[in-house]
Amino acid sequence: MDVLTKEQRRKNMQRIKGKNTSIEIKLCKALWKKGYHYRKNYKELPGSPDIVLTKYKVAIFCDSEFFHGKDWNKLKARLEKGEKGDYWIKKITRNMERDEDVNKQLMFRGWTVLRFWGDEIKKNTDECVKVIEEAIFDISMEE
Repeated sequence: MDVLTKEQRRKNMQRIKGKNTSIEIKLCKALWKKGYHYRKNYKELPGSPDIVLTKYKVAIFCDSEFFHGKDWNKLKARLEKGEKGDYWIKKITRNMERDEDVNKQLMFRGWTVLRFWGDEIKKNTDECVKVIEEAIFDISMEE
């Protein structure tokens, strides 16, 4: 495993974006190609969802595996061995709690919440779009 200097690590962290990430762009392009109109980083909703289909009340989040705690038990065990493990465990735990809170707030307001992992979007974009279309279909059937 390569060890980064503090300066290299700092520069890497500065390059991490919160908006218009490659996974968001990929999913947006796929939705646009299918004819769906959406809003990005919609600040009028809790959590500012990455993609919002206002017509159907669908809020979509494109979550990175690391920062949102995918396979948390494995990741946590790995982080515990690291130099700044306590920092990352606290940060990611808080992110996961916030994600859950945002989900509850949105569902309480009548929104359908979909969360996709970055790898899912990268490797199976069409499947992600199908999940979104199924949610839209289910919502349309309720009306």
